[in-house]
Amino acid sequence: MIDLDYLAYLETILTDNRKERFLEVLENRTKHFTVAVEDVYQLHNTSAVMRSCEVFGIQELNVIEQRFGKRIDKQIAMGAQKWVDIIRHDSVSGCIHSLKEQGYQIIATTPHEQDCTLEKFDISKPAALFFGTEKEGLSEEVMQNADGFLKIPMVGFTESLNISVSAAIIIQDLTNRLRRSDLDWKLTPDEILQKRLDWARNSIRNIKGIEERYYQDKL
Repeated sequence: MIDLDYLAYLETILTDNRKERFLEVLENRTKHFTVAVEDVYQLHNTSAVMRSCEVFGIQELNVIEQRFGKRIDKQIAMGAQKWVDIIRHDSVSGCIHSLKEQGYQIIATTPHEQDCTLEKFDISKPAALFFGTEKEGLSEEVMQNADGFLKIPMVGFTESLNISVSAAIIIQDLTNRLRRSDLDWKLTPDEILQKRLDWARNSIRNIKGIEERYYQDKL
């Protein structure tokens, strides 16, 4: 349950411009699509994918750390970690199970399957877009559990793109199509309130001290 009084209190500390900017950004945020990266061992690629999620309005990024558990590279993420929810998984199976329970179809991005090209992808169903390692691509476990496959049309000799480039192209294309559609893709009112609270907390220095004073005053 969101403490609306606490949210109102924190927002008195923020500037009007910051509060208005939060609302503008939240109008374009979505959980209709989510992104999952599997055991990406070059840390800057995970950070760059997170930045693309933030820029194009994807609210949640799932990070599978079955083999390579690392923190986000803040310099490359450019602050995106303050605005995107990072959901960490210690196994591929756990990530897939969690996302399917939430109603997502599992979509494996790969240049080696002919199932669906980007422009023909059906955006009407909630989808978790899986991206694999730089050299090996997605694991067999993801491929076997995928509900569909997605590829970027390419006309050159090179078969694949860097994961961060692939993610940016796919996320930008699908979120643009989503915003032009009549689908119910936006965050719910409760989700927006929760993000206002989270972002306010992430924006205020010494938030722990301010939080302590707030709750002491309420006693």
